[in-house]
Parts: sequence; structure tokens; C-alpha cells
Amino acid sequence: MNTFKSTSDFFRINLWGAVAALSIALIMTASCSNKDLAEKVEQMSDRLGILEDTQAIRNLHYAYGYYIDKCLYEDVVDLFAEDGEVHFAGGIYRGKNEGVRRLYVESFLMGFTGGKPGPVQGFLLDHLQMQDVIHVAPDGKTANARFRAFMQAGAHVTSKSPMGEADRKENREPTQWWEGGIYENSYVKEDGVWKIKILNYNPLWHADYKNGWAHTKVGYIPTDPPKLYPENPLGPDAPIEPAWVLWPETSIVPFHYNNPVTGKPLIMEKR
Repeated sequence: MNTFKSTSDFFRINLWGAVAALSIALIMTASCSNKDLAEKVEQMSDRLGILEDTQAIRNLHYAYGYYIDKCLYEDVVDLFAEDGEVHFAGGIYRGKNEGVRRLYVESFLMGFTGGKPGPVQGFLLDHLQMQDVIHVAPDGKTANARFRAFMQAGAHVTSKSPMGEADRKENREPTQWWEGGIYENSYVKEDGVWKIKILNYNPLWHADYKNGWAHTKVGYIPTDPPKLYPENPLGPDAPIEPAWVLWPETSIVPFHYNNPVTGKPLIMEKR
């Protein structure tokens, strides 16, 4: 059985396979007409391009995960297209330098680090990114991808973060939580560089670290429709409909792809 140590190993093997196939096509001049050869070279070139684009999108999203881990929110904003969007916590934030910046820089940066870019002593916000399913459009200009996020977050008893300060001020135990969710993102290639078109994060569950998900209180995170910008200076530009739900309620984040074996769209009903 073949095993791969990492996604990069898998990509390199496929990349070398495409290169080998392209090399074979190039030496088939003796048995192929010029037209046949040109078609084979074009096919191999297209396949190689898809592999390169897939890896570039994977790297882009993983970079997003590493940046948001350490509260590098200016760097996060730089990953978006000019007309990029973020779908988050019941709201849609539109425009790289408007809504996207409002969420990451004006809201997250101030709320999590007190306005200081980068990590804060004793503040944990790890976003593990995994289980990617990526599809690049035939023209190589757009793509869709599905990722899973798994988070561990909270504040140490000595944390100098706004969260840690609030815990001490209110004389409560340090805030700690688990979180899991699904991204169904869209990407666009601009001037040869892949950028985030729509970052669509769908949180599925939160859980207090101490008590676990089995004892998560209903309404642990409020899911009421958010107040919109500009009424709320940090709010989204539009609501997400239908309204989102959280554990112990459950929902299915729509898949951007059909069943890879049957070719049929996946239609799943809540049980």
C-alpha cells in the first residue's frame, strides 16, 4: 500500500508524474503527427497547471491559518482580492479594505490583542486546517475549496491579553474553549496570484474546555442576527440567510462538488 508522509509528498509525486508524462509526449514525435503531439503536450500542460494551482490554493489557505493563529490580521487582509468577502458569525463582510478590514483589524485586532499586531503573552488561538478538497475551474482562473478547522483557544492565568485581563477583573476562571467548523471558500487568480475571493467559515460547534462538548450550554455562543454596519461600527454589511445554528443543533454545510464516484450532487437531510 502506498503511503504519503504529507500532502506535499503527494503533490510532488503527482507533479513528477505529470512531468514524466509530458516528457514522454515530447519524445513521441516519431510516432505522432505534429497535431497529435501538440494536443498531447497541451493536455499534459493543463494537467500540470491544475496541480500547481491546487498546491498554491492549499498554501494560501494554510498561510491564512498560520497568520490568524498569531493575530497577524494585517497579513490576513492582504490575502484577499479587492472585492473579497468574509462570511462569519451570521454576517457578510464585503470588500478587502472595507468589511474584511473591519472584521480582522478593527474588531479582532482590538478585541484579542488590544490593537497590537502579533501574538500576546498567554493568549492561545490555534486554527488547525485540514481535510482539503480543492477544485480548480478548467480555465484556471477560479477555484473552490472545502477545509475543516479545529481550534483550541483561550487565555493563560497570567495572560496580558484583553481576554486574560477581563477574566481577572471579573474574578472568573480563565476562558478556554474548543471549536470546530467548515470552510467552503472561493478563490480567484489575479495577475498570476491566487487570492481569497470568499472566505466562508461555518462554525459547527463550540465547547468549554473544562466541561467538554457533551455539556455545552445551548446558546453558548449567541446566534442572533447581528446588527449591521453602520449601525454597528464593527458589524457586517449583510446578514447570512438562513440563520446559522450551533451544537447541539446540527446542520450540513453545502458541498461545492458532486459525489466523486456517482457524479450526483449530495443531498442530505437532517435527522
